[in-house]
Amino acid sequence: MGAVSGAEQQPTRSRRLVSPSPEETHRLGVKLGQLLQPGDFVGLIGDLGAGKTHLVRGVAEGAGVAQSEVASPTFAIVYPYAGRIPLYHADLYRLTDYDELYATGLLDLVGGDHAMLVEWLDRIPQAAPRDFLRVTLRHEGEDARSLDVEAFGARPAALLDAWLG
Repeated sequence: MGAVSGAEQQPTRSRRLVSPSPEETHRLGVKLGQLLQPGDFVGLIGDLGAGKTHLVRGVAEGAGVAQSEVASPTFAIVYPYAGRIPLYHADLYRLTDYDELYATGLLDLVGGDHAMLVEWLDRIPQAAPRDFLRVTLRHEGEDARSLDVEAFGARPAALLDAWLG
């Protein structure tokens, strides 16, 4: 079963902030991870070095995943973590199109009894379900990063409000 893509819709709510350091980006991730619930889908967009890994490591920590378990799923495509809630971490960097994504079985995981973090969502935006949170990270100097956060749907909007106020 594939996800109904939210890639073409307008965000319900959005917020922009600047993180002055990798440590702050990590702390933001911890707070998001503490708030995640089963069914939540967070898509991450950003160039290499934009801070996705710092955010993901924080989210995993906030979700109760041991730091020693957090690895880049670049070669595995999707990596499961056990924590307060199950967390799937996916990386679409090496995939070229929707058919290749479909063949991985990743779409079958969307909306389950776990939360999902998907890096490089911009490569295959159709991977996003109708309701999701999209975080776009950009370089704003040597250590600073901007985070443009967009919520699509009621639950993601509530998650955004709880996360960033």
